[in-house]
Amino acid sequence: MDFLPVFLNIKNKSCLIVGGGEVAARKARLLLRAGAQVNVVSPELNDALAELRDTGNIRHRATPFQERDLTGMALAIAATDDTIVNQRVSELARLRGIPVNVVDHPELCSFILPSIIDRSPVIAAISTGGAAPVLARLLRARLETLIPASYGRLAELAARFRDQVKQRLPNTAGRRRFWEKVLQGPIAELVYTGRDDEASAALQAALNDTKKTGSLARGEVYLVGAGPGDPDLLTFRALRLMQQADVVLYDRLVTPAVLDLVRHEAERIYVGKKRAFHTLRQEEINQELVRLAKQGRRVLRLKGGDPFIFGRGGEEIETLAEEGIQFQIVPGITAASGCASYAGIPLTHRDYAQSVVFVTGHLKDGTMDLNWANLTQPQQTVVIYMGLTGLDVLCRELINHGLPATTPIALIQQGTTPQQRVLTGTLETLPGIVANAEVHAPTLLIVGEVVGLHGKLGWFREGVA
Repeated sequence: MDFLPVFLNIKNKSCLIVGGGEVAARKARLLLRAGAQVNVVSPELNDALAELRDTGNIRHRATPFQERDLTGMALAIAATDDTIVNQRVSELARLRGIPVNVVDHPELCSFILPSIIDRSPVIAAISTGGAAPVLARLLRARLETLIPASYGRLAELAARFRDQVKQRLPNTAGRRRFWEKVLQGPIAELVYTGRDDEASAALQAALNDTKKTGSLARGEVYLVGAGPGDPDLLTFRALRLMQQADVVLYDRLVTPAVLDLVRHEAERIYVGKKRAFHTLRQEEINQELVRLAKQGRRVLRLKGGDPFIFGRGGEEIETLAEEGIQFQIVPGITAASGCASYAGIPLTHRDYAQSVVFVTGHLKDGTMDLNWANLTQPQQTVVIYMGLTGLDVLCRELINHGLPATTPIALIQQGTTPQQRVLTGTLETLPGIVANAEVHAPTLLIVGEVVGLHGKLGWFREGVA
Protein backbone atom coordinates (compact mmCIF):
# COMPACT_ATOMS: atom_id res chain seq x y z
CA MET A 1 0.00 0.00 0.00
CA ASP A 2 1.72 3.17 -1.24
CA PHE A 3 -0.61 5.58 0.60
CA LEU A 4 -2.48 5.26 3.88
CA PRO A 5 -6.15 6.21 3.35
CA VAL A 6 -6.95 9.00 5.80
CA PHE A 7 -9.93 11.36 6.14
CA LEU A 8 -8.86 14.83 7.29
CA ASN A 9 -11.06 17.18 9.26
CA ILE A 10 -10.40 20.60 7.67
CA LYS A 11 -13.67 22.25 8.70
CA ASN A 12 -13.03 25.96 9.42
CA LYS A 13 -9.29 25.49 8.82
CA SER A 14 -7.21 27.57 6.43
CA CYS A 15 -6.05 25.73 3.32
CA LEU A 16 -3.88 27.01 0.47
CA ILE A 17 -4.30 26.51 -3.27
CA VAL A 18 -1.54 27.76 -5.55
CA GLY A 19 -2.88 28.28 -9.05
CA GLY A 20 -5.71 30.07 -10.81
CA GLY A 21 -6.95 27.71 -13.54
CA GLU A 22 -9.68 25.12 -13.92
CA VAL A 23 -7.83 22.44 -11.92
CA ALA A 24 -7.36 24.89 -9.06
CA ALA A 25 -11.07 25.75 -9.26
CA ARG A 26 -12.04 22.07 -8.93
CA LYS A 27 -9.81 21.69 -5.87
CA ALA A 28 -11.25 24.86 -4.35
CA ARG A 29 -14.81 23.59 -4.73
CA LEU A 30 -13.80 20.29 -3.14
CA LEU A 31 -12.20 21.98 -0.12
CA LEU A 32 -15.22 24.25 0.28
CA ARG A 33 -17.52 21.20 0.38
CA ALA A 34 -15.37 19.93 3.27
CA GLY A 35 -15.88 23.22 5.16
CA ALA A 36 -12.38 24.65 4.67
CA GLN A 37 -11.41 28.32 4.54
CA VAL A 38 -9.83 28.45 1.08
CA ASN A 39 -6.96 30.78 0.24
CA VAL A 40 -5.88 31.05 -3.40
CA VAL A 41 -2.57 32.52 -4.51
CA SER A 42 -2.27 33.31 -8.21
CA PRO A 43 -1.57 36.41 -10.32
CA GLU A 44 -4.75 35.68 -12.28
CA LEU A 45 -7.96 33.72 -11.74
CA ASN A 46 -10.22 32.00 -14.23
CA ASP A 47 -13.93 32.84 -14.29
CA ALA A 48 -14.93 30.08 -11.86
CA LEU A 49 -12.42 31.16 -9.20
CA ALA A 50 -13.21 34.82 -9.79
CA GLU A 51 -16.86 34.11 -9.06
CA LEU A 52 -15.93 32.29 -5.85
CA ARG A 53 -13.81 35.28 -4.85
CA ASP A 54 -16.53 37.81 -5.70
CA THR A 55 -19.12 35.89 -3.67
CA GLY A 56 -16.79 35.75 -0.67
CA ASN A 57 -16.26 31.98 -0.76
CA ILE A 58 -12.48 32.19 -1.15
CA ARG A 59 -9.70 34.63 -0.28
CA HIS A 60 -7.39 35.63 -3.10
CA ARG A 61 -3.90 37.14 -3.21
CA ALA A 62 -3.00 38.23 -6.73
CA THR A 63 0.77 37.65 -6.55
CA PRO A 64 3.13 34.76 -7.29
CA PHE A 65 3.58 32.15 -4.57
CA GLN A 66 5.80 33.08 -1.62
CA GLU A 67 6.89 31.00 1.36
CA ARG A 68 4.88 33.15 3.78
CA ASP A 69 1.70 32.01 2.03
CA LEU A 70 2.06 28.70 3.89
CA THR A 71 1.87 30.31 7.33
CA GLY A 72 -1.07 28.94 9.33
CA MET A 73 -2.22 26.54 6.61
CA ALA A 74 -3.59 23.10 7.45
CA LEU A 75 -2.76 21.77 3.97
CA ALA A 76 -1.55 23.00 0.60
CA ILE A 77 -2.35 22.13 -3.01
CA ALA A 78 -0.17 23.15 -5.95
CA ALA A 79 -2.18 23.31 -9.18
CA THR A 80 -0.12 25.43 -11.57
CA ASP A 81 1.38 24.56 -14.95
CA ASP A 82 4.82 25.70 -13.73
CA THR A 83 6.90 22.70 -12.61
CA ILE A 84 9.36 24.86 -10.65
CA VAL A 85 6.60 26.57 -8.65
CA ASN A 86 4.88 23.25 -7.92
CA GLN A 87 8.13 21.71 -6.72
CA ARG A 88 8.89 24.70 -4.49
CA VAL A 89 5.43 24.52 -2.88
CA SER A 90 6.02 20.82 -2.20
CA GLU A 91 9.46 21.31 -0.66
CA LEU A 92 8.50 24.25 1.56
CA ALA A 93 5.29 22.61 2.77
CA ARG A 94 7.14 19.42 3.70
CA LEU A 95 9.73 21.40 5.67
CA ARG A 96 6.88 22.95 7.68
CA GLY A 97 5.11 19.60 8.18
CA ILE A 98 2.12 20.72 6.12
CA PRO A 99 0.37 18.02 4.07
CA VAL A 100 0.85 18.89 0.39
CA ASN A 101 -0.62 17.71 -2.88
CA VAL A 102 0.83 18.54 -6.28
CA VAL A 103 -1.70 17.79 -8.99
CA ASP A 104 -0.64 14.96 -11.36
CA HIS A 105 2.74 14.58 -9.61
CA PRO A 106 2.40 11.88 -6.94
CA GLU A 107 6.18 11.90 -6.35
CA LEU A 108 5.82 15.45 -4.98
CA CYS A 109 2.83 14.66 -2.76
CA SER A 110 2.59 13.79 0.90
CA PHE A 111 -1.11 13.07 0.30
CA ILE A 112 -3.25 12.51 -2.77
CA LEU A 113 -6.87 13.42 -3.49
CA PRO A 114 -8.92 10.37 -4.46
CA SER A 115 -12.05 10.12 -6.55
CA ILE A 116 -14.87 10.69 -4.09
CA ILE A 117 -18.38 9.34 -3.71
CA ASP A 118 -20.17 11.78 -1.44
CA ARG A 119 -23.19 10.49 0.44
CA SER A 120 -22.44 12.61 3.50
CA PRO A 121 -21.88 11.58 6.17
CA VAL A 122 -20.98 8.45 4.20
CA ILE A 123 -17.87 9.09 2.11
CA ALA A 124 -16.13 6.57 -0.16
CA ALA A 125 -12.76 7.33 -1.71
CA ILE A 126 -11.03 5.53 -4.58
CA SER A 127 -7.40 5.95 -5.52
CA THR A 128 -4.83 4.34 -7.78
CA GLY A 129 -2.00 6.13 -6.00
CA GLY A 130 -1.70 8.52 -8.93
CA ALA A 131 -0.94 5.67 -11.33
CA ALA A 132 -4.22 5.86 -13.31
CA PRO A 133 -6.53 8.73 -12.31
CA VAL A 134 -8.94 8.00 -15.18
CA LEU A 135 -9.36 4.42 -13.93
CA ALA A 136 -10.17 5.77 -10.46
CA ARG A 137 -12.87 7.98 -11.97
CA LEU A 138 -14.31 5.03 -13.91
CA LEU A 139 -14.43 2.96 -10.71
CA ARG A 140 -16.13 5.83 -8.94
CA ALA A 141 -18.75 6.04 -11.69
CA ARG A 142 -19.42 2.32 -11.33
CA LEU A 143 -19.82 2.59 -7.55
CA GLU A 144 -22.03 5.68 -7.89
CA THR A 145 -24.64 3.41 -9.51
CA LEU A 146 -24.52 0.98 -6.58
CA ILE A 147 -24.64 3.40 -3.65
CA PRO A 148 -28.02 5.17 -3.35
CA ALA A 149 -28.02 8.88 -2.61
CA SER A 150 -30.20 8.13 0.41
CA TYR A 151 -27.36 6.28 2.19
CA GLY A 152 -26.39 9.58 3.78
CA ARG A 153 -29.81 9.94 5.39
CA LEU A 154 -29.62 6.34 6.57
CA ALA A 155 -26.27 7.07 8.25
CA GLU A 156 -27.76 10.16 9.90
CA LEU A 157 -30.64 8.05 11.24
CA ALA A 158 -28.16 5.55 12.70
CA ALA A 159 -26.15 8.36 14.27
CA ARG A 160 -29.24 9.72 16.07
CA PHE A 161 -29.90 6.34 17.68
CA ARG A 162 -26.33 5.24 18.27
CA ASP A 163 -26.15 6.16 21.95
CA GLN A 164 -29.60 4.66 22.70
CA VAL A 165 -28.66 1.39 21.04
CA LYS A 166 -25.38 1.25 22.94
CA GLN A 167 -27.19 1.73 26.25
CA ARG A 168 -29.93 -0.79 25.48
CA LEU A 169 -27.58 -3.39 23.95
CA PRO A 170 -24.25 -3.33 25.81
CA ASN A 171 -23.12 -6.55 24.12
CA THR A 172 -21.12 -5.84 20.93
CA ALA A 173 -22.44 -8.88 19.05
CA GLY A 174 -26.01 -7.95 19.94
CA ARG A 175 -25.55 -4.42 18.66
CA ARG A 176 -24.06 -5.72 15.43
CA ARG A 177 -27.02 -8.04 14.79
CA PHE A 178 -29.45 -5.23 15.59
CA TRP A 179 -27.82 -2.79 13.18
CA GLU A 180 -27.54 -5.43 10.42
CA LYS A 181 -31.31 -5.94 10.60
CA VAL A 182 -31.98 -2.21 10.65
CA LEU A 183 -29.62 -1.31 7.81
CA GLN A 184 -30.66 -4.17 5.53
CA GLY A 185 -34.35 -4.45 6.29
CA PRO A 186 -37.67 -2.61 6.10
CA ILE A 187 -36.47 0.33 8.20
CA ALA A 188 -33.73 1.09 5.69
CA GLU A 189 -36.22 0.75 2.84
CA LEU A 190 -38.40 3.40 4.47
CA VAL A 191 -35.44 5.78 4.27
CA TYR A 192 -34.71 4.86 0.64
CA THR A 193 -38.29 5.70 -0.30
CA GLY A 194 -38.19 9.08 1.47
CA ARG A 195 -40.25 8.10 4.53
CA ASP A 196 -37.68 9.21 7.10
CA ASP A 197 -40.17 9.98 9.88
CA GLU A 198 -41.70 6.51 9.57
CA ALA A 199 -38.21 4.98 9.60
CA SER A 200 -37.32 6.87 12.79
CA ALA A 201 -40.54 5.73 14.48
CA ALA A 202 -39.98 2.12 13.37
CA LEU A 203 -36.41 2.13 14.67
CA GLN A 204 -37.55 3.53 18.01
CA ALA A 205 -40.24 0.85 18.24
CA ALA A 206 -37.73 -1.87 17.42
CA LEU A 207 -35.34 -0.55 20.03
CA ASN A 208 -38.08 -0.43 22.66
CA ASP A 209 -38.86 -4.06 21.97
CA THR A 210 -35.42 -5.53 21.46
CA LYS A 211 -36.37 -8.76 23.23
CA LYS A 212 -38.98 -9.61 20.63
CA THR A 213 -37.79 -7.52 17.64
CA GLY A 214 -40.97 -8.48 15.88
CA SER A 215 -40.90 -5.35 13.73
CA LEU A 216 -37.49 -6.31 12.42
CA ALA A 217 -38.53 -9.88 11.64
CA ARG A 218 -41.37 -8.80 9.37
CA GLY A 219 -40.81 -9.65 5.73
CA GLU A 220 -41.28 -7.48 2.67
CA VAL A 221 -41.96 -7.98 -1.04
CA TYR A 222 -40.14 -6.16 -3.82
CA LEU A 223 -42.14 -6.06 -7.06
CA VAL A 224 -39.40 -5.23 -9.56
CA GLY A 225 -39.63 -4.62 -13.30
CA ALA A 226 -36.72 -6.42 -14.98
CA GLY A 227 -37.14 -4.62 -18.29
CA PRO A 228 -37.24 -6.25 -21.74
CA GLY A 229 -33.96 -8.17 -21.46
CA ASP A 230 -30.86 -6.00 -21.52
CA PRO A 231 -29.51 -5.83 -17.93
CA ASP A 232 -28.14 -2.34 -18.60
CA LEU A 233 -31.75 -1.10 -18.64
CA LEU A 234 -32.37 -1.96 -14.98
CA THR A 235 -32.87 0.93 -12.58
CA PHE A 236 -30.50 1.63 -9.68
CA ARG A 237 -33.23 0.73 -7.20
CA ALA A 238 -33.94 -2.56 -8.98
CA LEU A 239 -30.27 -3.55 -8.72
CA ARG A 240 -30.11 -2.66 -5.04
CA LEU A 241 -33.18 -4.72 -4.14
CA MET A 242 -32.01 -7.62 -6.31
CA GLN A 243 -28.79 -7.68 -4.30
CA GLN A 244 -30.47 -7.86 -0.89
CA ALA A 245 -33.36 -10.29 -1.51
CA ASP A 246 -33.51 -13.60 0.35
CA VAL A 247 -35.68 -15.31 -2.27
CA VAL A 248 -36.65 -14.47 -5.86
CA LEU A 249 -39.72 -15.54 -7.82
CA TYR A 250 -39.16 -15.12 -11.56
CA ASP A 251 -40.69 -16.18 -14.87
CA ARG A 252 -39.39 -16.99 -18.33
CA LEU A 253 -39.47 -13.35 -19.51
CA VAL A 254 -36.58 -12.57 -17.15
CA THR A 255 -33.39 -13.11 -19.13
CA PRO A 256 -30.45 -15.08 -17.68
CA ALA A 257 -28.27 -11.94 -17.84
CA VAL A 258 -30.72 -10.11 -15.56
CA LEU A 259 -31.18 -13.08 -13.23
CA ASP A 260 -27.40 -13.29 -12.78
CA LEU A 261 -27.50 -9.93 -11.01
CA VAL A 262 -29.64 -11.31 -8.17
CA ARG A 263 -27.75 -12.01 -4.94
CA HIS A 264 -26.12 -15.40 -5.45
CA GLU A 265 -27.21 -16.67 -2.03
CA ALA A 266 -30.89 -15.95 -2.72
CA GLU A 267 -33.23 -18.89 -3.18
CA ARG A 268 -34.67 -18.98 -6.71
CA ILE A 269 -38.20 -20.10 -7.49
CA TYR A 270 -39.32 -20.39 -11.12
CA VAL A 271 -43.00 -19.56 -11.50
CA GLY A 272 -43.44 -20.16 -15.22
CA LYS A 273 -45.81 -17.65 -16.80
CA LYS A 274 -45.79 -19.14 -20.29
CA ARG A 275 -48.77 -19.06 -22.64
CA ALA A 276 -51.19 -21.92 -21.89
CA PHE A 277 -48.78 -23.31 -19.25
CA HIS A 278 -47.96 -22.04 -15.78
CA THR A 279 -45.68 -23.64 -13.23
CA LEU A 280 -47.85 -21.76 -10.71
CA ARG A 281 -51.23 -20.16 -11.33
CA GLN A 282 -51.39 -16.44 -10.61
CA GLU A 283 -53.43 -17.02 -7.44
CA GLU A 284 -50.77 -19.45 -6.21
CA ILE A 285 -48.02 -16.93 -6.92
CA ASN A 286 -49.89 -14.32 -4.91
CA GLN A 287 -50.18 -16.67 -1.94
CA GLU A 288 -46.55 -17.75 -2.23
CA LEU A 289 -45.44 -14.12 -1.93
CA VAL A 290 -47.53 -13.78 1.23
CA ARG A 291 -46.25 -17.05 2.71
CA LEU A 292 -42.58 -16.19 2.17
CA ALA A 293 -42.96 -12.64 3.49
CA LYS A 294 -44.67 -13.91 6.65
CA GLN A 295 -41.56 -15.99 7.28
CA GLY A 296 -39.68 -12.70 7.67
CA ARG A 297 -37.94 -12.99 4.29
CA ARG A 298 -37.18 -10.29 1.75
CA VAL A 299 -39.02 -11.52 -1.32
CA LEU A 300 -38.13 -10.33 -4.81
CA ARG A 301 -40.86 -10.73 -7.43
CA LEU A 302 -38.89 -10.19 -10.64
CA LYS A 303 -41.08 -9.58 -13.68
CA GLY A 304 -40.15 -8.97 -17.31
CA GLY A 305 -40.84 -5.45 -18.54
CA ASP A 306 -42.90 -3.30 -16.18
CA PRO A 307 -45.01 -4.92 -13.43
CA PHE A 308 -48.02 -2.73 -14.18
CA ILE A 309 -48.13 -3.12 -17.97
CA PHE A 310 -49.68 -6.53 -18.67
CA GLY A 311 -47.60 -7.91 -15.80
CA ARG A 312 -50.48 -8.58 -13.35
CA GLY A 313 -48.61 -6.61 -10.72
CA GLY A 314 -51.86 -5.03 -9.56
CA GLU A 315 -53.28 -8.41 -8.62
CA GLU A 316 -50.18 -9.30 -6.62
CA ILE A 317 -50.05 -6.11 -4.57
CA GLU A 318 -53.79 -6.31 -3.96
CA THR A 319 -53.24 -9.63 -2.21
CA LEU A 320 -50.23 -8.27 -0.31
CA ALA A 321 -52.22 -5.26 0.89
CA GLU A 322 -55.09 -7.48 2.07
CA GLU A 323 -52.60 -9.56 4.09
CA GLY A 324 -50.83 -6.51 5.57
CA ILE A 325 -47.53 -7.31 3.85
CA GLN A 326 -45.19 -4.40 3.26
CA PHE A 327 -44.15 -4.03 -0.39
CA GLN A 328 -42.24 -1.85 -2.80
CA ILE A 329 -42.88 -1.35 -6.52
CA VAL A 330 -39.98 -0.63 -8.87
CA PRO A 331 -41.02 0.31 -12.42
CA GLY A 332 -39.19 -1.26 -15.32
CA ILE A 333 -38.77 -0.33 -18.97
CA THR A 334 -41.70 -1.98 -20.69
CA ALA A 335 -41.10 -4.08 -23.81
CA ALA A 336 -42.87 -1.58 -26.04
CA SER A 337 -40.45 1.20 -25.14
CA GLY A 338 -37.28 -0.89 -24.96
CA CYS A 339 -37.79 -3.05 -28.05
CA ALA A 340 -39.01 -0.17 -30.18
CA SER A 341 -36.01 1.97 -29.20
CA TYR A 342 -33.49 -0.78 -29.95
CA ALA A 343 -35.21 -1.44 -33.30
CA GLY A 344 -35.13 2.24 -34.27
CA ILE A 345 -38.92 2.51 -34.37
CA PRO A 346 -40.19 5.62 -32.59
CA LEU A 347 -43.60 4.91 -31.10
CA THR A 348 -44.69 8.48 -31.83
CA HIS A 349 -43.49 10.78 -34.57
CA ARG A 350 -44.73 14.19 -35.64
CA ASP A 351 -45.18 13.08 -39.27
CA TYR A 352 -46.63 9.60 -38.68
CA ALA A 353 -48.19 8.99 -35.26
CA GLN A 354 -49.52 11.28 -32.55
CA SER A 355 -50.72 8.51 -30.22
CA VAL A 356 -49.80 4.99 -29.18
CA VAL A 357 -51.93 2.13 -27.85
CA PHE A 358 -50.77 -0.98 -25.96
CA VAL A 359 -52.86 -4.18 -26.17
CA THR A 360 -52.38 -7.90 -25.61
CA GLY A 361 -52.84 -10.38 -28.43
CA HIS A 362 -54.07 -13.38 -26.46
CA LEU A 363 -56.33 -15.72 -28.40
CA LYS A 364 -59.47 -17.12 -26.79
CA ASP A 365 -61.35 -19.78 -28.76
CA GLY A 366 -59.46 -18.69 -31.88
CA THR A 367 -60.57 -15.06 -31.61
CA MET A 368 -59.32 -11.78 -30.15
CA ASP A 369 -61.63 -9.66 -28.04
CA LEU A 370 -60.20 -6.23 -28.87
CA ASN A 371 -61.64 -2.80 -29.54
CA TRP A 372 -60.93 -2.90 -33.26
CA ALA A 373 -62.46 0.51 -33.96
CA ASN A 374 -60.03 2.06 -31.48
CA LEU A 375 -57.05 0.20 -32.97
CA THR A 376 -57.67 1.32 -36.55
CA GLN A 377 -57.52 5.09 -36.01
CA PRO A 378 -55.27 7.09 -38.37
CA GLN A 379 -51.84 8.41 -37.32
CA GLN A 380 -51.61 5.95 -34.45
CA THR A 381 -49.11 3.29 -33.41
CA VAL A 382 -50.44 0.01 -32.01
CA VAL A 383 -48.18 -2.22 -29.92
CA ILE A 384 -49.30 -5.80 -29.35
CA TYR A 385 -47.83 -7.85 -26.51
CA MET A 386 -47.92 -11.67 -26.75
CA GLY A 387 -49.38 -11.60 -30.26
CA LEU A 388 -47.25 -14.21 -32.04
CA THR A 389 -49.74 -17.07 -31.91
CA GLY A 390 -52.62 -14.86 -33.04
CA LEU A 391 -50.69 -12.96 -35.71
CA ASP A 392 -52.89 -14.22 -38.59
CA VAL A 393 -56.08 -13.28 -36.74
CA LEU A 394 -54.70 -9.88 -35.71
CA CYS A 395 -53.64 -8.84 -39.21
CA ARG A 396 -56.88 -10.08 -40.76
CA GLU A 397 -59.09 -8.26 -38.27
CA LEU A 398 -57.15 -4.99 -38.54
CA ILE A 399 -57.65 -5.10 -42.31
CA ASN A 400 -61.34 -6.05 -41.95
CA HIS A 401 -61.88 -3.08 -39.62
CA GLY A 402 -60.40 -0.50 -41.94
CA LEU A 403 -56.59 -0.45 -41.89
CA PRO A 404 -55.02 -0.70 -45.36
CA ALA A 405 -53.44 -4.08 -46.10
CA THR A 406 -50.24 -2.17 -46.89
CA THR A 407 -49.94 -0.82 -43.32
CA PRO A 408 -46.37 -1.53 -42.07
CA ILE A 409 -45.94 -3.98 -39.19
CA ALA A 410 -42.85 -5.23 -37.39
CA LEU A 411 -42.21 -8.27 -35.24
CA ILE A 412 -39.37 -7.97 -32.72
CA GLN A 413 -38.05 -11.19 -31.23
CA GLN A 414 -35.99 -11.19 -28.00
CA GLY A 415 -35.79 -7.42 -28.11
CA THR A 416 -32.83 -5.52 -26.55
CA THR A 417 -30.77 -8.72 -26.22
CA PRO A 418 -27.86 -9.81 -28.44
CA GLN A 419 -30.34 -12.24 -30.03
CA GLN A 420 -32.70 -9.45 -31.11
CA ARG A 421 -34.33 -10.06 -34.48
CA VAL A 422 -36.63 -7.68 -36.39
CA LEU A 423 -38.94 -8.84 -39.17
CA THR A 424 -40.90 -6.22 -41.09
CA GLY A 425 -43.67 -6.39 -43.64
CA THR A 426 -47.27 -5.31 -44.06
CA LEU A 427 -50.51 -6.54 -42.52
CA GLU A 428 -50.91 -8.62 -45.66
CA THR A 429 -47.40 -10.06 -45.90
CA LEU A 430 -46.00 -10.42 -42.37
CA PRO A 431 -47.91 -13.62 -41.41
CA GLY A 432 -46.28 -15.42 -44.35
CA ILE A 433 -42.84 -14.00 -43.54
CA VAL A 434 -43.10 -15.14 -39.92
CA ALA A 435 -44.39 -18.60 -40.91
CA ASN A 436 -41.16 -19.24 -42.85
CA ALA A 437 -38.78 -17.72 -40.29
CA GLU A 438 -38.98 -20.04 -37.23
CA VAL A 439 -39.92 -17.27 -34.84
CA HIS A 440 -40.21 -18.00 -31.13
CA ALA A 441 -41.47 -15.99 -28.15
CA PRO A 442 -40.92 -13.57 -26.56
CA THR A 443 -42.00 -11.26 -29.34
CA LEU A 444 -43.59 -7.85 -29.74
CA LEU A 445 -45.63 -6.49 -32.65
CA ILE A 446 -45.69 -2.85 -33.75
CA VAL A 447 -48.26 -1.63 -36.28
CA GLY A 448 -48.15 1.77 -37.94
CA GLU A 449 -46.33 4.03 -40.36
CA VAL A 450 -43.49 4.51 -37.84
CA VAL A 451 -42.33 0.98 -38.68
CA GLY A 452 -41.05 2.37 -41.97
CA LEU A 453 -38.32 4.20 -40.03
CA HIS A 454 -36.72 0.95 -38.86
CA GLY A 455 -34.32 0.75 -41.79
CA LYS A 456 -33.25 4.37 -41.33
CA LEU A 457 -33.03 4.65 -37.54
CA GLY A 458 -32.32 1.10 -36.35
CA TRP A 459 -28.95 1.08 -34.54
CA PHE A 460 -29.14 -2.39 -33.02
CA ARG A 461 -28.10 -5.20 -35.33
CA GLU A 462 -28.70 -8.91 -34.82
CA GLY A 463 -26.07 -10.39 -32.52
CA VAL A 464 -24.60 -6.98 -31.60
CA ALA A 465 -25.33 -5.60 -28.12
